[in-house]
Amino acid sequence: MVKRRELMAGMATLSLLSIGGGHLGAAFAQDATLDGDAIPTADGDIIVHPIDHASLLLGYGDQAIYVDPVGGAALYEGLPAATAILITHGHGDHFDLATLEAIAGSAPIITSQEVFDQLPEGLKAQATALANGSGGTLNGIAVSAIPAHNTTADRMNYHPVGVGNGYLITLGDKVVYVAGDTEPTPEMLALTGIAVAFLPMNLPYTMTPEQALEAINTFKPAIVYPYHYGDSDLSVLETGINADTELRLANWYPNGG
Repeated sequence: MVKRRELMAGMATLSLLSIGGGHLGAAFAQDATLDGDAIPTADGDIIVHPIDHASLLLGYGDQAIYVDPVGGAALYEGLPAATAILITHGHGDHFDLATLEAIAGSAPIITSQEVFDQLPEGLKAQATALANGSGGTLNGIAVSAIPAHNTTADRMNYHPVGVGNGYLITLGDKVVYVAGDTEPTPEMLALTGIAVAFLPMNLPYTMTPEQALEAINTFKPAIVYPYHYGDSDLSVLETGINADTELRLANWYPNGG
């Protein structure tokens, strides 16, 4: 039977003191407690805080790692200042320059070449473009870029090969996989030892829930969060995921969607 868990805001908290820096306004908290789901590592908890659709925040120790922050500055009011930012690709639900400029401060950024080329010079100075298969670090945290693209012939125009990134983020003794916009790729299916995976599903742009289910049961992450799912029917995941994986359903659309 599938292990299923509903994520409720406030399930766990992480205090993030005096993080970030740069020239952020008062709306971005320098002394904040981050609510979310706690995932233990050997060196402290990872806190998973969904923001909206494909935007999320990972708290870990004194780090606040934002992934694909979009939606405008107001959406991030009261959240910890960014210590690091990951951007998967250039579509508007993953990359928004105005939001990035509002929250980035002096935080290092890892992104794709597509996005890097669109950054103003100030942000380019703190950004690194990773190609599929390459790696880097954010404040000492290892990050690897994994291919993220469509595989179905009539969907290839949405996310061509070699443009977008998924990311493998090593936090303590755990590896977190944020897939970005993708269908199941050979690199995804070959993954092992993934503690937490964030997988997208919505047609015609990414996976169907059935594709996601097959991928989950192939690479067997310990925990999987469906995200970027719009109005997709996730019931196939609730009934079909193997016992190797815990399904966690979070509120990715607090403002509707």
